[in-house]
Amino acid sequence: MPCSNSTPWTRSIARSTLAQWVGECGAQLQPLVDALTNELLRHGVLHADETPVGMLKPGNKKTHKAYIWTYCTTSFNATRAVVFNFAETRGGENVRGFLRQDGEHAREKSWTGTLVTDGFCGYKASFERGVTEAGCVAHARRKFHELWANHASKVGQQALPYFQVLFRIEEDIAAATAQERRRVRQRKSQRVASALHKWLLAQRQLVPDGSATAKGDAEQAVDFSEARSR
Repeated sequence: MPCSNSTPWTRSIARSTLAQWVGECGAQLQPLVDALTNELLRHGVLHADETPVGMLKPGNKKTHKAYIWTYCTTSFNATRAVVFNFAETRGGENVRGFLRQDGEHAREKSWTGTLVTDGFCGYKASFERGVTEAGCVAHARRKFHELWANHASKVGQQALPYFQVLFRIEEDIAAATAQERRRVRQRKSQRVASALHKWLLAQRQLVPDGSATAKGDAEQAVDFSEARSR
């Protein structure tokens, strides 16, 4: 293959050829992806998230926003597995297809476990079809941290200690058995979560609807957590 010592070998290969190679590798690996997906769907608790990526539209040389959908087992699961699915949209049909609620696999038994998400509305239809919703505490905390970091908000400052206590409890029981984690969560975490919920309800009465900037962000942060702590 003709190329100088100072020129990366990939520069001497047409981009179309490189793209074809990647596509062929993807086709060859698809059975592995299918097997890994089947393994994920055997477990009762999964995490899901969607991350925007740039996609070059064929023909017009412009990029538009596409998404990488990520599905994985929990950190406590002995099976550490992750599946990444590319999609051109953020529509809920992507997660429904993965969970076998829609599409070519709809005739099979759909997954009806517990799905941990960031609260994006695209998951709503899956929850209406038997999947149990579990809100992500890290996403809830992030909204209050941004509120405190960007606006020096007392609402954000007051909320963060609740999350710190919950995270500290999780750190303490990380190596415990599932039964022990459940027992500690019911004895300690539930008490903290109840106190947080009570505080959220009180704060919601103090933050008016449709407020500008800082107060509006506080409204969103409180509503996000309150809706998922019921």
